[in-house]
Amino acid sequence: MTRLINDPAFLRQCEDFVSIRQDIHSYPELGADVPRTSQLVADLLKEWGYEVHTGIGGLGVVGVLRQGNGSKRLGIRADMDALPILEKTDVPYRSKCDGHMHACGHDGHTAILLAAAHYLARHRCFDGTLNLIFQPDEEGLSGAKAMIEDGLFSRFPCDAVYALHNMPGIAEGVAAVQTGIMTSSSDRVTITFRGKGGHGALPHRAIDPTVAMAATIMALQTVVSRNLSPMESGVVSIGTVKAGTTSNVIPETAEIVLSVRAMAVDTRQTLERRIRAIVEGQAAAFGIEADIRYDHMVPAMLNTQEETVILRQAVAAALGEERLAKEHLPAYGSEDFAWMIEEVPGSYFMLGNGLEGAVGCSVHNPHYDFNDRLVPAGAACWVELARTFLA
Repeated sequence: MTRLINDPAFLRQCEDFVSIRQDIHSYPELGADVPRTSQLVADLLKEWGYEVHTGIGGLGVVGVLRQGNGSKRLGIRADMDALPILEKTDVPYRSKCDGHMHACGHDGHTAILLAAAHYLARHRCFDGTLNLIFQPDEEGLSGAKAMIEDGLFSRFPCDAVYALHNMPGIAEGVAAVQTGIMTSSSDRVTITFRGKGGHGALPHRAIDPTVAMAATIMALQTVVSRNLSPMESGVVSIGTVKAGTTSNVIPETAEIVLSVRAMAVDTRQTLERRIRAIVEGQAAAFGIEADIRYDHMVPAMLNTQEETVILRQAVAAALGEERLAKEHLPAYGSEDFAWMIEEVPGSYFMLGNGLEGAVGCSVHNPHYDFNDRLVPAGAACWVELARTFLA
């Protein structure tokens, strides 16, 4: 059987979805506020005969298509939101919304799933129930959880759920499909140091929170290097530092915000324990108070074995065995699809966006662009998954 990615008719069809991708790129929407994209998705799914459900967890959309008498139920997710980044590309479809940009490729992920949805609606080459999930607010790491809490899997039961992400730095169209850890957990820690403000010329009459903050910043650099085994890995990054408004005033408060990531539950717990101890110790040493807000954002994402084997078979059938990556290290980025895999078995894979130029540029970068040649490649993977899983 000819692979879809070699079928001229399929490739011509995908050109329409490249145009849709570029349209979505021109009008990026942030976080949970994706009305235009959500409406576009819902309208197309309805046009193709899907049973469409909107307003799930905010502006989430689910398209349901049933075929035959099969009892199995497959879920496939695409994310829809953009980033608060000023685009610096010169493509004709660049963002028309200053300060907003599809710098992670969610426009491409949405177009890929729409292309697959169109093909599957026309050809009905599966037996069972197909649940296509279009999710807002992946970048805020809360969209998946919002949809789940709004009854996603009770209203649309799935035996397995899948997703993909484009990956610059991997050769175009090469797929990394593997069991186990794919992305790290992510926690945000906000630390507020409370001292006593005063005149910059009279520091002895103040209690300076900036000194405690500076000492804490340096002490936090030892958490990974001295509290984790060399066989473990974790990340503690200071993302924001705020204190004061002018040079001759010692401020009342100072604040830092951390990004904390780990691949293992035990490591995540160790990082939290040591961060809390260091902050409390430094605050006590300098005679100030420190408030710690520790937000557990998402867990590490763990691909389940049986579902990954099925996905690997489908991707190999779609792209060819030679396009499967031999090995792929887990990424320290985080993904709220992790919440879905905690609810339902599933798997998530990376599809190479390319090595050079805008398509090889890191995501979350103002020069990044999604590789439109991935639209037929990704859509073919989802079509083969539906054929394989809902055989």
